[in-house]
Amino acid sequence: MSGAEAVAYRRTASEEARIPEVAGFARRVPGGVPDSPKRDGRALRRQVPRSSHDVLVSAGGRPDAVQAVEESGRGRVPELTPIRVGRMAAAPFAFLRGSAGLMAHDLAGTPVTGIAAQICGDAHAANFGLYGDARGSLVIDLNDFDETAVGPWEWDLKRLATSLVLAGREAGADEDECRKAAFDAAGSYRRTMRLLARLPVLDAWNAIADEELVSHADARDLVGTLERVSEKAKNNTSARFAAKSTEESDDGGRRFVDSPPVLRRVSDAEAAAVAASLAGYLDTVSEDRLPLLARYAIHDVAFRVVGTGSVGTRSYVVLLLDHRGEPLVLQVKEARPSVLTPHLPAAGFEPAGVPHEGRRVVMGQKRMQVVSDNLLGWTTVEGRPFQVRQFRNRKGSVDPAALAADEVDDYARMTGALLARAHAHSVDPRLVAGYCGKGEELDEAVAGFAVRYADRTEADHADLVAAVRSGRISAELGV
Repeated sequence: MSGAEAVAYRRTASEEARIPEVAGFARRVPGGVPDSPKRDGRALRRQVPRSSHDVLVSAGGRPDAVQAVEESGRGRVPELTPIRVGRMAAAPFAFLRGSAGLMAHDLAGTPVTGIAAQICGDAHAANFGLYGDARGSLVIDLNDFDETAVGPWEWDLKRLATSLVLAGREAGADEDECRKAAFDAAGSYRRTMRLLARLPVLDAWNAIADEELVSHADARDLVGTLERVSEKAKNNTSARFAAKSTEESDDGGRRFVDSPPVLRRVSDAEAAAVAASLAGYLDTVSEDRLPLLARYAIHDVAFRVVGTGSVGTRSYVVLLLDHRGEPLVLQVKEARPSVLTPHLPAAGFEPAGVPHEGRRVVMGQKRMQVVSDNLLGWTTVEGRPFQVRQFRNRKGSVDPAALAADEVDDYARMTGALLARAHAHSVDPRLVAGYCGKGEELDEAVAGFAVRYADRTEADHADLVAAVRSGRISAELGV
């Protein structure tokens, strides 16, 4: 081939190889030079200085602690309200766990960069934990998404940092150690974002495997605690729960046994409505899982009270048995609107329309976790939206308020890294890393905010305890 022919050939190939821009993919930049989200992130510092994140301004119309608890209880099962109040009154950290809506009200008045991410909405330190993947291996990640929404990444980070201060105080750490935990959480978040920003996209998406997490976060003092939690989680299965919570029925199957107030049998009509709703659930599960579920039969339904923030929502456990009588338990849990939704507009975020609250929870979970429950789905029971997931799929968690004082900052670094990894699935880590930078300015500001908000939470908790003692609000303690 002559030189002229080669040039002509190359020109023809170039013409034929032109590819149109496709929605959903990144835009090609002329000359092949990539755009610079990191530069855009740095530019945001001029509008929102990193030091400004220590600001805590009391927003107008803030309800007092008792009002907030009462308002958040609307629409819940009324007879369970005293249990919820009792749990929140146990300690300031417990109060924080049950008051995500009140904190969202306060966060709405704080500075934000405007960078949108899929956020947990309730990223306190006890909402990280272990769970089993499809092959039985244990994964550690965020594990509660009832309040998930698209919103400011700063809200999750500040809630995590505040919870670590409160958990540290409860664990007996001194004030310097508690502040350091908040500082380390923010620092780990920032450093992890910088790491992810430097990696190829696919590597960043799957980065920080769980076996590398301890070394990445410099959390070696936490190894013993994580090993104990892992061993316990391996036995936290549907089979173990069914063995303790069911008995043989007259037809040779099994049924739940009443264990009030946490577990109770329901009427035939209520059980039938929940069971029937699983037909709709099957439409939301990945098709490759349908043959698996088809090998189980539904045997019983019971009502089961759930954790502090969710007490009073309608939550059922459904007992499925295979041909050998081996159980699989599904949780069918009411999905209420995110408590963040009313406060997002004040931060410059317009909430997207939500066709189904259960779908919001499930899709938010899938967007944030590296590996999610392969039986996640959603359904509707008597007009109310619900999420569906496996119950007791080897779940385990660290109680941050029970850690040794020298472990709290290790746990802070680990959870800060996990939060960054979760956010980076929905927002370009280069953008956040560009804003956060190399220095510790953001870490200092978030730590300052966390200490001040922890003080506010302790005052709110004291008000709730006083209201319980005076009889203004009823509480059932120790449940």
